[in-house]
Amino acid sequence: MRRLGLWLGLVVFVAIGALVVTAVAAKVVIDNQQAQARGVSLMSCDASVGPTQPGEGERGTVDASKLDDEQRGIVALIVSIGKQRSLAPRAWQVAIQAGMTESGLHNLTYGDRDSLGIFQMRPSMGWGSEAQVTDPTYEVNKFYDVLLAVPDWENKRPGDAAQAVERSGFPDRYHKWEPMAATLVENVGQVVDVVACGTGLGRLLPPSQAAGKAISFALGEQGKPYVWGATGPDSYDCSGLMLRAYEAAGIILPRVSRDQYHAGALLPVREAQPGDLIFLATDPADPNSIHHVMMYLGDGKVVEAQQTGVPVHTRAFSFDEAEVVPQAVRPGV
Repeated sequence: MRRLGLWLGLVVFVAIGALVVTAVAAKVVIDNQQAQARGVSLMSCDASVGPTQPGEGERGTVDASKLDDEQRGIVALIVSIGKQRSLAPRAWQVAIQAGMTESGLHNLTYGDRDSLGIFQMRPSMGWGSEAQVTDPTYEVNKFYDVLLAVPDWENKRPGDAAQAVERSGFPDRYHKWEPMAATLVENVGQVVDVVACGTGLGRLLPPSQAAGKAISFALGEQGKPYVWGATGPDSYDCSGLMLRAYEAAGIILPRVSRDQYHAGALLPVREAQPGDLIFLATDPADPNSIHHVMMYLGDGKVVEAQQTGVPVHTRAFSFDEAEVVPQAVRPGV
């Protein structure tokens, strides 16, 4: 019966995890109390979170796609508790890599000697009672407790931090799951572009679910060609990309950029948050001369379908660029 209860609990977390969308958002300019009042957690991000070798991200996606329901439920639990405790995404990744290495992210009732559970904790070594070390919530919290006591853990490679907690006789084995763990942090944990931490994208929060979904869609279309008048799914022009991105978030925008300027709340462009639309015009003071729209990602970056010959992409952006209209638009508000 205890095993059944644990399984049912994990199913709940699977359902929660399935609803989580990859999102990027505004810079952290509010304190944790305000963030919690909005239903989000302040998150930091570190450059060493994520795959350390070029090209590893694709392998992480493949590995993550193979997880079963119990494994995904445990990942959702690791992320959920990490957020509740206001721990950085690096901590979530360390826990995921440790759990995958020790048990395949399963809550095992057996192991080497008296090792049990997700992290193969041993009651004889002071990790807790048998009942505790097979209780997923206890296990994850206990892992985080020990991790936080590791000196300078946040500056270690995630696999090395996992080894510092687990004290395995095979210290390098935790690195194998680094790409997969980074992918899961990104998708389940709502941390965008974990591999690009250090460029700014990872240090952001979703201002709204709609903005997060729109950003997720737009980022997912990168690499598709620009075609004037196209609205997807194989190609886009600038306003066509914004149209489909917000359609994916349940918000219907007009077809062309000049009309999209009137499809939400206006705010000073320098106060734009991720998901807001930014416009270019031949005369920035005249909205009737708007000729381009792009989506702000925060930290001086935009995603856009720019022009013929240039596929959908992200790029660095400055509010001082020529032709920037002084108002941004927040769709759906």
